[in-house]
Amino acid sequence: MSHMLDEIDINILKILQIEGRLPNSELAQRIFLSPSQCLRRLRHLEKTGVVRGYAALLNPQSIGLGVQAYVYVTLEKNGQDSADEFAETIKNWEEILECWAVTGDEDYLMRAIAPSLQDYSDFLMKRLLALPIVSGVRSNILLQELKDSTILPLKQLK
Repeated sequence: MSHMLDEIDINILKILQIEGRLPNSELAQRIFLSPSQCLRRLRHLEKTGVVRGYAALLNPQSIGLGVQAYVYVTLEKNGQDSADEFAETIKNWEEILECWAVTGDEDYLMRAIAPSLQDYSDFLMKRLLALPIVSGVRSNILLQELKDSTILPLKQLK
């Protein structure tokens, strides 16, 4: 770990993961620091990349994005050139929420989203599989959410 976190840092992170919009004065009060000390620590956590940013978490179904899938992608050729080309091609595709290089039979694991099954099918057939560097795609449509957490387990850091 590039940044050693003490108990105060961990407490700040625990609170912010649940209540990211909490005012600094209230955060400081909860961790028993002055507002200026709290803000200094928070700015340091942001500067060092421990806190990557802040965002509103949206419900995909409520805004018409009802289909999500995990997509496994295999490239035609292995190597840095193919990997760079693939990364550059897909980096601005809004349908892809996440993309990871992985070990195993496939080269990448992506999480994709679409308004409908037809839109997802169009994405697969007309965009992803149309890429000459892609040799295969396997996907799993997500049916039911059993657990969703953006909160990282920080208890191991103590």
